[in-house]
Amino acid sequence: MVTDPLWGIAMTDMTTFLRLLTWTSPSFPVGAFSYSHGLEWCVETGDVSDADRLYAYVVDVVSHGAAQMDACLLAHAHRAAAARDASLMRHVAELAIAYGATKELRQETVLQGQAFFDTTKEVWPCDAIEWFPRVWRDKVAYPVAVGVAAGGHHLALDQSVLAYLHAIAANLVSAGVRLIPLGQTDGQRVLARCEPELLIASEKAITQELDDMGAAAFMVDIASMHHETQYTRLFRS
Repeated sequence: MVTDPLWGIAMTDMTTFLRLLTWTSPSFPVGAFSYSHGLEWCVETGDVSDADRLYAYVVDVVSHGAAQMDACLLAHAHRAAAARDASLMRHVAELAIAYGATKELRQETVLQGQAFFDTTKEVWPCDAIEWFPRVWRDKVAYPVAVGVAAGGHHLALDQSVLAYLHAIAANLVSAGVRLIPLGQTDGQRVLARCEPELLIASEKAITQELDDMGAAAFMVDIASMHHETQYTRLFRS
């Protein structure tokens, strides 16, 4: 049990879990619903046209793409915030911006990151959130913002990483349901199939060193590049 840095009272595991649910909820005001992470182009070209292909796309992003790197960055940002390690935090924050593979993917992470940071600072302030802007004065990527808040509020690292990955997967499934389109039940079947990969990706992110981090989802990056000039678009990425 730890002391809540906001209210100064003892926090139970359930209280911290509830806060994590709030931060990774689709209703949290980061605008996640407006991004498809290149999926809109893949639906346009017919590369993603049914539930099976949507599942493959989500798994690629989570296991081999930007989401896997995001989860690793979140884990290290969490540790840096908890320890007030300024050197590590600057390194993580810089990497998170540098790894934006395309214009839209970079915009996706920095806009969501700033929205998340501003909201948590206003509603759930803590020492780490106040400390972060003194250490890093540039744009903040989404996984770094979540890591700072989670580390600053003593949320469990494994739960924070897994919840973040699940939120990304759920948002991609939601976009696929609207774009392909799929029925809501089929969308939930896709998300259920992703559970083992989410657990594996979470464990990998927690144990991975920054020097070993990387991605190999080239088609996602290519789809994002094409999306920038796609004629008709519902999503921002």
